[in-house]
Amino acid sequence: MLQHITIPRGPIRLAADLYLPDDAAPAAGEPTPLRAVVLSTPGSSVKEQIGANYAVRLAARGIAALVFDPAHQGQSGGEPRDLEDPYRRGEDISYAIDTLSTFPGIDPGRIGVLGICAGGGYAVHTARTDHRIKAVGTVVAGNMGSSFRSFQPDGTVAALDALAEARIEEARTGELNRQKWLPDTLEEAAAAGATDIDTTQAITYYRTGRGGNEHSTNRRLSRGDSLLLGYDAFHMVDQLMTQPLQVILAGRKGNTRSYEAGMKLWEMSPNPVDLMVVEGAGHYEMYDVPEYVDAAADQLATFYTEYL
Repeated sequence: MLQHITIPRGPIRLAADLYLPDDAAPAAGEPTPLRAVVLSTPGSSVKEQIGANYAVRLAARGIAALVFDPAHQGQSGGEPRDLEDPYRRGEDISYAIDTLSTFPGIDPGRIGVLGICAGGGYAVHTARTDHRIKAVGTVVAGNMGSSFRSFQPDGTVAALDALAEARIEEARTGELNRQKWLPDTLEEAAAAGATDIDTTQAITYYRTGRGGNEHSTNRRLSRGDSLLLGYDAFHMVDQLMTQPLQVILAGRKGNTRSYEAGMKLWEMSPNPVDLMVVEGAGHYEMYDVPEYVDAAADQLATFYTEYL
């Protein structure tokens, strides 16, 4: 059962979908309040993509699941568009919990979070200090800060200097710079020499009919990159994130480095519960390949049922 809802976030609204178990409305009597999970999705994705693939499966296993478009992206409000601000992404999760905790039939004391790819880092960063979150699950989680720093050929400081000059130019001209998250086509990727399996699989998910969505622009504002370069999704996890943790990794390592990030998170966590490696899967295959997503959803449902 799917309900389209909105999440108040100060002066703007976030567009969200709430997936409920089919038996959430009993024929008679008061329903038992549901455990629920807020999903934090990958960078550049919208709620109809990866988040929906996991939300529908969690609901089928008896757990309410809320997935939303981040502020400034998708069908949510916020200007300027296409901003990827890791701190605001974390705040989005807390605003989602505000709404979910007052939603009829949801138990506010049994709310967890599930973060996927970059959303895994955002979920972890939020859970450190928002202890309304009672359990944390991640699937191919990434730390966007360390990832962005590793992509800078001339180093992080040089990248920040260039971004500073670019923002001065933006202020002068009023024209905002945008970058592509990915090449728009496989041909464009090949021309740029980006033919590795992870880039190819990312494009065939995000930029084709397989997983593409009209509200996913494949663009981000350059000014957000300076925030990402200074970000550490796992800062003080070892001291503050006391919630039970489920980590799910793709067995095939790749250039997303989500395997390494997930292992680091597992080692840092004060309360790790289960580490699952989905053998044979690559990072982007954990987005929608049924056998891999079903296996992850089964484990996540077991985890949330026990700890929420």
